[in-house]
Amino acid sequence: MTPLVLASESPRRRELLKEAGFNFDVVPVKVSEIPNKNLNVNAQILDIAQRKARAAFDQLKSSRTGPFRVLSADTEVIFGGGPLGKPQNREDAYRILRLLSGNFHEVKTAVCIIDSTTHKEVSQIETTQIHFKKLSDEEIWTYIDTGEPMDKAGAYGIQGLGRQFVDHFEGPYDNVVGLPIAVVRKLLAELP
Repeated sequence: MTPLVLASESPRRRELLKEAGFNFDVVPVKVSEIPNKNLNVNAQILDIAQRKARAAFDQLKSSRTGPFRVLSADTEVIFGGGPLGKPQNREDAYRILRLLSGNFHEVKTAVCIIDSTTHKEVSQIETTQIHFKKLSDEEIWTYIDTGEPMDKAGAYGIQGLGRQFVDHFEGPYDNVVGLPIAVVRKLLAELP
């Protein structure tokens, strides 16, 4: 099997890949995650995942002798037609959680894989619909005080304490955590 390289610093993505039985190296890359406003939401998320994969590919192609495949992903929480992003501070986390309270939102993850031998690039978006319970101010601030929402798109982590806010969801759970494994397997199968 061609060696896999994960272009992500996310401990959650590493954990999901490990649990799915993949062996991989991690090569985190720094790219702008500011969405291109000229693109629709799906294209914005794909664009960020592709930028991450291409940056890691460019970084690795001169130093690696054998074949490899770069895997990257970008996860966004979509509400009211646009991405909410990660909170800038505690007040922003409160604003985001107040918006999500009692409402539906979507979590979209774009997955991109590049093969070093063929330079073929494959990508796909997975979507999960989530409905939040109605939250009190006290519940929101107590959660913010844990620090968990601060580095997460949409200001919550379904795999952590944020799970208590989710009334129900439709679609893959691992997509909400940050990496839909079924999509990863499908895209890998599409490569020669």
